[in-house]
Amino acid sequence: MTGQNTRLGIVLMVATTFVFAVQDGISRHLAAEYNVLMVVMIRYWFFAAFVVALGLRATGGLRAAAATKQPGWQILRGLLLAAEICVMVTGFIFLGLVESHAVFTSYPLIIAALSGPLLGERVGWRRWVAIGIGFVGVVIILSPGSGVFSPLALIPLASSVLFALYGLLTRYVAQQDSAATSFFWTGVAGSVAMTCVGIWFWEPMAAPDWGWMATLCVTGALGHYLLIKCYEVAEASAVQPFAYLQLVFGAFIGIGVFGEVLRTNVLIGAVLVVAAGVFTLLRARSIAR
Repeated sequence: MTGQNTRLGIVLMVATTFVFAVQDGISRHLAAEYNVLMVVMIRYWFFAAFVVALGLRATGGLRAAAATKQPGWQILRGLLLAAEICVMVTGFIFLGLVESHAVFTSYPLIIAALSGPLLGERVGWRRWVAIGIGFVGVVIILSPGSGVFSPLALIPLASSVLFALYGLLTRYVAQQDSAATSFFWTGVAGSVAMTCVGIWFWEPMAAPDWGWMATLCVTGALGHYLLIKCYEVAEASAVQPFAYLQLVFGAFIGIGVFGEVLRTNVLIGAVLVVAAGVFTLLRARSIAR
């Protein structure tokens, strides 16, 4: 039952973040060799097959999984997530895993900032202060005053905005639809959208890279499965702070595998962003209680 085993939930969240970090590393490798849209499209084909398989096993089958009174919002969610993945993988190519993840970790702060005007949720002054500190961290990471700022640094920030909008829409549709229904529409809508776009950029893939592509698809499905199980056994507010470990795992992969460098401003900015994000999560949890 939900909320009954926080320790197991934390273990599952840590495992989830590790799997997603590995997935990001593979995405960085493949996107450097092949078109991003094609890579994401193939990944979505497997994702769609995964959610359909889950729907077939669930009570009521696919009809129940797809049942929604708000298909427009569900489709928009799927499109936002697909666009976010494409933008983020593009960021991996130009900026690497370390800096892309450092900026992307600002998405909970964006969700908190937008939850008031878009969802009517109350955000107190403490969380506004934390949000402000977090965005100071983002500015430090982007280092616009250092003379080496590049517009490419805005790519992961755009990705975090898209993911924040996706997260807010997920909250909104959850008022009427189950998590299983939202998950189904995320995979199917994203797969259809990416096929319509990505099929035009198909290119031959070397045999070894098909192995990496298969691993990418499996890690994607495994990560989502672990995340589902995590939320089944523990409250989201209790385990969500541990999602920031994806930044740590991503940094290890970026530095150890791709030879990236952890710059001082990125480290300082990331610490501010993560600290502010954890505070907003814990504050929201406290208020909810």
